[in-house]
Amino acid sequence: MKAAIMGYGTIGSGVAKVLSDNAAIISRRAGEPIELKYVLDLRDFSGDPIQPLIVHDYKKIVYDPEIKLVVETMGGVEPAYTFVKAMLTHGKHVATSNKALVAAKGAELIQIAADNHVNFMFEASVGGGIPIIRPILKCTTGDVLEKVYGIVNGTTNYMLTRMAVDGAAYDDVLKEAQEKGYAEKDPTADVEGFDASRKIAILTSLVAGRQVDFEDIPTEGISKITPEDMKYAAAAGKKIKLIATMDACDDSYFVRVAPFLVGPESPLFSVDDVMNAIMIHGNMLGDAMFYGSGAGSLPTASAVVGDLVEECRHVMRHVDFDWDPVKLPLKNPAEQEYRYFVRTKAAKSTIEEAFGEVEYMEDVVSGELGFTTGLISEGVFEEKKKDFENIISVIRVLE
Repeated sequence: MKAAIMGYGTIGSGVAKVLSDNAAIISRRAGEPIELKYVLDLRDFSGDPIQPLIVHDYKKIVYDPEIKLVVETMGGVEPAYTFVKAMLTHGKHVATSNKALVAAKGAELIQIAADNHVNFMFEASVGGGIPIIRPILKCTTGDVLEKVYGIVNGTTNYMLTRMAVDGAAYDDVLKEAQEKGYAEKDPTADVEGFDASRKIAILTSLVAGRQVDFEDIPTEGISKITPEDMKYAAAAGKKIKLIATMDACDDSYFVRVAPFLVGPESPLFSVDDVMNAIMIHGNMLGDAMFYGSGAGSLPTASAVVGDLVEECRHVMRHVDFDWDPVKLPLKNPAEQEYRYFVRTKAAKSTIEEAFGEVEYMEDVVSGELGFTTGLISEGVFEEKKKDFENIISVIRVLE
């Protein structure tokens, strides 16, 4: 079975290594060897053993009838969408790790694959090396999934861990993460929560069977988290984590990405550094957690190659996904209820007048105090905030 890789960066080079190093076991599991014939990239790689396979025109792959499997690891929506669409239209199976592409065009590309009797698979687009899409689609088909939530971005989890452990400021840990290769030169997608938002949009689309646009998801990142916030979290015996959440409600879902205070009673409490974890709750299954390396060259490449093997096993049959392109309206986020931790310089009488009975935290940071509200809706909390001065920061509490 001849294959091609589009994009020879961190993940694409990892796919090439997995195909080479694990060739024997892959051949056995796929039913035949998978041989890499082309690698598409704008660059040349002089001195690299991959150089003889390098091509610069994607049409070389499109019009080669020998190529049956294509890996897309370019990132971004374009030109990845144009290239992938061309591959599927010409009868080639595609596996991708590209969450931007899947979130924006997943339902459409699945339909194009079905129309051409091939497969479009994207296990690596959400959890990196963590298996989550296939378990949701195959292992929990007897369940109604009522909740999906977790830590799905290794960069922000690493940064929050360092801030908690070292007491470091946001700018310092961002610089450290960039030096270690965990954060991009432009870290916006990670630190402002957009990467996590795309991933929970994909999972919600698969659970719901309808298109969920990540632009519709309320999204907050970690750029406003301070060492003082971390002091309060530690004093409460909790940690601050960037959490992507999906909660079923009536015929739709509440979906959000934001920093949350997480207590030791949650399995997510112990998920530190660059590790990721995704929790699911089914009406019959109950709780289950998937934990592991959510990013990185070889863990993500392993998931991509897993899709290639699956496509080899179904080379003559389309594997369907329940993902209708018709958009699903999400629940109004103002209706969802949380407890909120608030830092303020206001007097207790003012706090209790606005929020009623609260739990206080004092003597953590000089000149202020913290309090945790009872369970109230997002909309009610926002209304109360309008008339409540001296709020320093607000973080939701994960229940």
